[in-house]
Amino acid sequence: MIKYRLIREGAARAVADLEFHEAQAATDGVLALAHHPRYVDLVSRGALPEQVQKDIGFPWSPEMVERSRRSAGATIAACRSALEQGVAINLAGGTHHAYADRGAGFCVFNDAAVASRLMQAERRAARVAIVDLDVHQGNGTASILAKDDSVFTLSLHGERNYPFEKERSDLDVALPDGVGDADYLAALEAALAQLMARFAPQLIIYLAGADPHEGDRLGRMKLSMDGLAARDTLVFELGRQQRIPIAVTMAGGYGKNIEDTVAVHVQTITLASRYAADWN
Repeated sequence: MIKYRLIREGAARAVADLEFHEAQAATDGVLALAHHPRYVDLVSRGALPEQVQKDIGFPWSPEMVERSRRSAGATIAACRSALEQGVAINLAGGTHHAYADRGAGFCVFNDAAVASRLMQAERRAARVAIVDLDVHQGNGTASILAKDDSVFTLSLHGERNYPFEKERSDLDVALPDGVGDADYLAALEAALAQLMARFAPQLIIYLAGADPHEGDRLGRMKLSMDGLAARDTLVFELGRQQRIPIAVTMAGGYGKNIEDTVAVHVQTITLASRYAADWN
């Protein structure tokens, strides 16, 4: 959990005039745009079945519920800000393993799915693309949005990594263990081209996971810092060229050295700030 404080401190040092805003908690009604109301209620009351709580990976507490609501609320706020200013960032989020009726993998509520649906309900963006570059497949996101043609789900992930039973996104690109910069970037470039050929997003929610980094304990990939910068640049450049607002979430990162994970995230934030300057 300390990485979130370190990311905030690192971002404040790296980007001048960065504005920080406290996220508001997502309400039951907003969460119900992507989650079963009964699941939201059980989470709120601490009444989840023991196995479901174990699958989430956090012990229940009122603070856990509040954090989960605010993490979703931060992605909502980032989407609203991005639609006005070109880019905005949730310094947490990317909780893509949460299904409509259950959580998993340290994910309680699916912030990208909730935010997508709310932007549509508020008539801010009719078509949303979720570009998930966490090393783990966004299985919960794919499941929630499986029959929703107005949200395009793209997941570039490790073929043999968690979750071991994958869902079907609109576009899945499964990569082998040990993939390096060149092959990863070629796969991403082709995937983004296919996204744009099949869909016309008015907003991109970008899960900028740090876990493809070569120093990550769980990632199984071998991307360098330069490779991750090139990854981010491909996404931001697509947004700049097509004038598509981008809301960024941090998603996963489990570096052997926490400083490496923080450095990846701060690098993403720094690149995003340059994109914001170009937008304006």
